[in-house]
Amino acid sequence: MKEYFNTIPHVKYEGPKSKNPMAFKYYDAEKVILGKPMKEHLPFAMAWWHNLCAEGTDMFGSGTTDKSFDAEKGTMEHAKAKVDAGFEFMVKLGISYFCFHDVDLIPEGDTIAESNKRLDEIGDYIKEKMDATGIKCLWGTANMFSNPRFMNGAGSTNSADVYCYAAAQIKKALDLTVKLGGRGYVFWGGREGYETLLNTDVKFEQENIANLMHMAVEYGRSIGFEGDFLIEPKPKEPMKHQYDFDASTAIGFLRQYGLDKDFKMNIEANHATLAGHTFQHELRISAINGMLGSIDANQGDMLLGWDTDEFPFDVYEATLCMYEVLKAGGITGGFNFDSKTRRPSNSYEDMFNGYILGMDTFALGLIKAAALIEDGRLDEFVSDKYKSFNEGIGKKIREKKTSLAELAAYAEEMGAPESPGSGKQEYLEGVVNNVLFS
Repeated sequence: MKEYFNTIPHVKYEGPKSKNPMAFKYYDAEKVILGKPMKEHLPFAMAWWHNLCAEGTDMFGSGTTDKSFDAEKGTMEHAKAKVDAGFEFMVKLGISYFCFHDVDLIPEGDTIAESNKRLDEIGDYIKEKMDATGIKCLWGTANMFSNPRFMNGAGSTNSADVYCYAAAQIKKALDLTVKLGGRGYVFWGGREGYETLLNTDVKFEQENIANLMHMAVEYGRSIGFEGDFLIEPKPKEPMKHQYDFDASTAIGFLRQYGLDKDFKMNIEANHATLAGHTFQHELRISAINGMLGSIDANQGDMLLGWDTDEFPFDVYEATLCMYEVLKAGGITGGFNFDSKTRRPSNSYEDMFNGYILGMDTFALGLIKAAALIEDGRLDEFVSDKYKSFNEGIGKKIREKKTSLAELAAYAEEMGAPESPGSGKQEYLEGVVNNVLFS
């Protein structure tokens, strides 16, 4: 079998002092953190679309990276070459999972029947590679945003014919996800939104989206899919107003339409910041609602107002992310690198360097998050902050054994309340720095 990355060795852990660009400095798969190997805390996944398809094209220029893998693009030979290259890539990095959109895997056909035939063929080929390597599918999804037919959305479209085409894509993507043993199925509503209310019936569109999701759940369960359905929140881009703005909005939508028992969140760091939130905020909101499912591990550039999908290198952010994940008891999905190398980083070595960077960043974040938990000062402060609710009137409030009238009477007898006390934000940020750099 052809080797596409023959100059690149299997990437191993060499420790923080290593200067080998093709070695992990912090990701030690078997290292035990809080009773569990690092590889179990961090089930990393390769993103098929960025890693095997994206060529560095942007709004101002054509691609800079050759992803033909010595095959003619737009052919099934190219589709299979991407499979071969992808599995070689994952094996050399020790990555256990991959994620895909349907049209990442194949050149889309002129008809849904033609596309489905190609997906059957490539699915069989991928399954052979999975059986040979032990690599698994984290999640699948259908691309219902790139083709011009989806200019007004898929579930939110004004065209019943387009709606049916979207349903057909979802059905086939679910078939393939089940065939490949995927742990989840994602809905990213990239064009489920609107540009102006002057031509939009929001209620109509949201009801249609919910109906499509209900049909997907019903069909998925009927063919044996036992994993999580996932929504990936994003506030804007490509649409000006997207219906899955952030975790809170998406959770509210799921509960309004009775989908909350089957769906969780797939949180992306870059989407969180586009919504005006921190990454850890979106993780915390998902977790406290019992909906923290999977994570798209990347980061954005705070100087740019769009989705840059950079490989994560900010250890402070990764630490706070992993702190949320550990406090939530882990995630049911994994860590998919929805990240791409920068346009001038156009070599195969750069592809590996990007994943090494991302895996090391989250490994170091995991190590430091575990240290924060073991240090205990953050938990101790938070517990002490709310101690007035552990006894007396506070305890009655928490146990719902009081009334508005009783609380008002208590307040009148009390007079002016004492100060709630200092939030000590600067002290706590110093604790984080102390643990990070000691």
